[in-house]
Amino acid sequence: MSQFYKYFKENMKAMHLSAPEEFFSTQEKALGAALSITKAIDMFGPRVTVGELIGAGILSEKLYIAVNMGAAYYLGAVIGSIAVATGRSISGGVTIADVLFVANEHNLNRPWLPDAIASGGW
Repeated sequence: MSQFYKYFKENMKAMHLSAPEEFFSTQEKALGAALSITKAIDMFGPRVTVGELIGAGILSEKLYIAVNMGAAYYLGAVIGSIAVATGRSISGGVTIADVLFVANEHNLNRPWLPDAIASGGW
């Protein structure tokens, strides 16, 4: 069973943002929700708030906790959380920080290592 939602919710919670399971339980649902928010921002402009989109019936009241937040900010958090959750799901929960910690513990850490891992050039 995929751990996508566990990692997604964990990442959103770290930013004090809500992540209703009905919208973000799978990668597919999360991508669909992100697309809906993107289209709403396209329609109403980048300064629209989550509260305004809830009022317009575009977003669920389950996101009410973020009512005064800019929808573009929330969308950025959603996209970042999709990336984190996808990466951790694929890697079995391992993070880049875990990799760097092990490298350091075994005297394998080098100044160029984080950039090489981040760029996929290894």
